[in-house]
Amino acid sequence: MPKFIKNTVGKVNTTLGFYLLTVVLFWLKTYIAYKSEFTLGVKGPVQEFILFLNPFPTAIVLLGIALYFRGRLKYWIMMIIDAIQTTWLFANILYYREFSDFMSAGVIKSSGAASNNLGKSLGQIIHGTDFLVYADVVLLILLLAFKVIRIDPRPFKIRYAATLTMIGVALFAVDLGMSEHDRSDLLTRTFDNNYIVKYLGLNTYAGYSFYQTEKESATRAQASSSDMKSVLAYLKKNQAGENVKYFGKAKGKNVFVIHLESFQQFLIDYKVDGKEVTPNLNKFYHDKSTLSFDNFYHQVAQGKTSDAEMMMENSLFGLPTGSAMTQYGTSNTFQAAPAILAQKGYTTAAFHGDVASFWNRDNAYKSWGYDYFFYSSYYKEKADYNIGYGLKDKIFFKDSVKYLEQLPQPFYAKLITLTNHYPYELDKKNQSIDKTKTGDSTVDGYVQTAHYLDQAFAEFISYLKKAGLYKNSMIVLYGDHYGISNNHKAAIAQLLGKKSVTSFDLAQFQKVPFMIHSEGIKGGVNHTYGGEIDALPTIFDLLGIKNKGYIQFGTDLLSKQHNQTVAFRNGDFVSPTYTKISGTVYDSKTGKKLTNMTTKQKDTVKQMQNHVTTELSLSDRVIQGDLLRFYTPKGFKKVDKSKYSYKITKTLKSLKEIQAEKNTSLLSKRKGKSSESLYKTDAPELSSSSDSSSSSSSSSSD
Repeated sequence: MPKFIKNTVGKVNTTLGFYLLTVVLFWLKTYIAYKSEFTLGVKGPVQEFILFLNPFPTAIVLLGIALYFRGRLKYWIMMIIDAIQTTWLFANILYYREFSDFMSAGVIKSSGAASNNLGKSLGQIIHGTDFLVYADVVLLILLLAFKVIRIDPRPFKIRYAATLTMIGVALFAVDLGMSEHDRSDLLTRTFDNNYIVKYLGLNTYAGYSFYQTEKESATRAQASSSDMKSVLAYLKKNQAGENVKYFGKAKGKNVFVIHLESFQQFLIDYKVDGKEVTPNLNKFYHDKSTLSFDNFYHQVAQGKTSDAEMMMENSLFGLPTGSAMTQYGTSNTFQAAPAILAQKGYTTAAFHGDVASFWNRDNAYKSWGYDYFFYSSYYKEKADYNIGYGLKDKIFFKDSVKYLEQLPQPFYAKLITLTNHYPYELDKKNQSIDKTKTGDSTVDGYVQTAHYLDQAFAEFISYLKKAGLYKNSMIVLYGDHYGISNNHKAAIAQLLGKKSVTSFDLAQFQKVPFMIHSEGIKGGVNHTYGGEIDALPTIFDLLGIKNKGYIQFGTDLLSKQHNQTVAFRNGDFVSPTYTKISGTVYDSKTGKKLTNMTTKQKDTVKQMQNHVTTELSLSDRVIQGDLLRFYTPKGFKKVDKSKYSYKITKTLKSLKEIQAEKNTSLLSKRKGKSSESLYKTDAPELSSSSDSSSSSSSSSSD
């Protein structure tokens, strides 16, 4: 054996040598993952050095815990700690690949609320090479097991172990100091998890995330009514008046809110090989009685769909980590659209073709004041009816009619579509448009599921017209979040007809549709900048409901006082003039970086950033402190959650009783004759005579 190898093996046969080898191998694979799996926006030599350094401190400290133990035990503890750290790295590689974000304590805590059928998505996300992150762990265990590396049974001196721990702590202090110098207030004013990982490392981020979650719990306990003063002062200063031209134009009408799953704005008028992907939505978008917003952005974070629902119905932002609906939906006080409208004479109902517990809807909807919630147990279920996250849209819309027609009018009905959900797979019999040809298997099926959603939407609109609901309803459509994440840059560039995409392009790619249709209003494409936080005030304007007094962080898109600075959940923003992404400012008109900004430009951007940071912070304070328990708007009654039940037996009984009490439902107006026969669908699953007729509801209960 060569002398060099012999000496090397000899050193590894000591406790210190094996420990250092384990630390270096863990650092190496983490650094490789940083560079190859994550998009951390590293700029300049200082940030490159910080990224290079940051895996070391926590690896030294955590793996060093084993050195305080004796004999063989210290080796196996070291391997267990190494395996745990590696599993955290592995999980984040998979999570980041789809969500462009890191796992948080909030996500882990809420995983049970959103884990239904996620195995199918995981199969698309995971790559065989991902398991290589475990290679060093397996190798070291095998080397120990086969005695290629011999265990050093001698006790490792405590003072040496303590010295190594102190070295790890000192390196962390250096890392933190350099990071704070490069980005001030890193831990106090950062909404983007990428910054924490870039500067302090994935292990530190884990600790920070759990600390933040515990801090949120403590915030509620410490909150008091005085905390509302800053919130009310901010809202008073930033309120926007109603638009006289539109205010009350849809007063008293039914409201349909149709949730377009993972639907992005670029799909509107988009063609594949000359064929429109969404011809029916395009027609609706351009209708003379449809207000369509082409600069409307999703503003979700890790809560994805649940964040969108929180903003759409509460005008409160989702949280920087985790899901507000999951973490606070059961316990918090809200002033949500369903409760406000119910107290103004509306019947409120949500329709969702998946399990009631997904995103904690069964509890959050009670807190929001929904009279009814129809979920998977209310629908006939067969294997080919399901797309993986619930009922296929054509079947879902059709089978919702039997409940919809029983709702006393006016009603507020939210219908959540599901088919256009990642991983965008559709059985062959439902495919009616070719895939795109970007070469990215995750992306190319997106247009097929979007096309299917478009067809389902057309069938539902046709029914509304036949049933007489179209003219006396306001129909709101919105895309909840991106469908194609920023990790698919090459495919995105092809879809947009570009050679490559910049950070500015990706920010623009976060646009989602927002359309409001009502017979009698003057429609058209509106270029106002806004986001999901602004949807509720805009809807209320058209319904003739004044927002004054309600705690809503958005403003009416139709108002002349509307602030067009749109906050992203990570603290970035877009506006008609400037766009700021990861610290870089762009000219929103040209998309070019602004490198030599004037003093005036810098001041303007600073003011916009302060506005964004303030509204995000205050919204977080409202949710985390449950501040709405201390404040009740004039004329509003707090929701009593105990009065709501979504069990099938109680719901069906209530619907039957309400028909006798009120005669405003569609079923009552048709003198008890169902409108289900008016619904026509070409869903192949319902082609048989038995299935094409109205399906009976399930008799199970939750």
